[in-house]
Amino acid sequence: MNFALILFLATLVTGLIALADRLWLARERPAGAAEPWWVEYPKSFFPVLLIVFLLRSFVAEPFKIPSSSMRPTLEVGDFILVNKFTYGLRLPVIEHKIVSLGDPQRGDVVVFRYPVNPSQDFIKRVVGVGGDEVVYRDKQLMVNGKAWPLQRDGSYSYLEGLRFETMERAMEAADTGSGVRNHQVALNPAAAPVYPQNVRPFPRRENCDYNDRGFTCRVPPGEYFMMGDNRDNSDDSRYWGFVPDDHIRGRAFFIWFNWDDISSLALKRVGTAIH
Repeated sequence: MNFALILFLATLVTGLIALADRLWLARERPAGAAEPWWVEYPKSFFPVLLIVFLLRSFVAEPFKIPSSSMRPTLEVGDFILVNKFTYGLRLPVIEHKIVSLGDPQRGDVVVFRYPVNPSQDFIKRVVGVGGDEVVYRDKQLMVNGKAWPLQRDGSYSYLEGLRFETMERAMEAADTGSGVRNHQVALNPAAAPVYPQNVRPFPRRENCDYNDRGFTCRVPPGEYFMMGDNRDNSDDSRYWGFVPDDHIRGRAFFIWFNWDDISSLALKRVGTAIH
């Protein structure tokens, strides 16, 4: 369901009814006559719908995390806010950029339209921008020949369906190009860095080389390479390729609640920034 389109149509219809009443319908009603319900309700809803539409389109949009691919940074059920103007202003619904204010940087957590199915939203971390060489070998990430160092930080456990998963937790230092930004990742020592047999055909697949130890990819201009922080439980650019700039929806920046987990530990994460 395209909620943005539904919201736009609801705002448009209620706005047209409110405008028609102001310009014509109100003059046709007898003096003192009550507004019919099909005028009263749209007029009441229109200002609220308009404010929500503008905020959601140009300021911040809420999203819910559906999977474990960004653990431990983001957990299943997290409600987050996504900054819609960090990278520029886009036309509502069609998401076409009309004013550029910047580009995603390495280390940013970004919501984007899934290249395989653009009606679906994904969230991952940017590890490579246009022109970068991304190498992931033996669980070590390197960008343009510079390693993103990993500092082991104990274990990390979570419930995945009916399974209890225990991973290694590490702090990864992302080279953003203008400094270093630290974030947590989860690693499964028993898993391979990549499973070449699971790689799907994708545009510019020839830019990547895979083997059992990992992969090397050259990111095309105007596109991005995305990976989940839960490195061994993430369907990401390793398997379906690059994300074009026109698929970017915004940068995730804030956790505001998690209805699926109201434990004291989870509540401590509410109101925290996303790094």
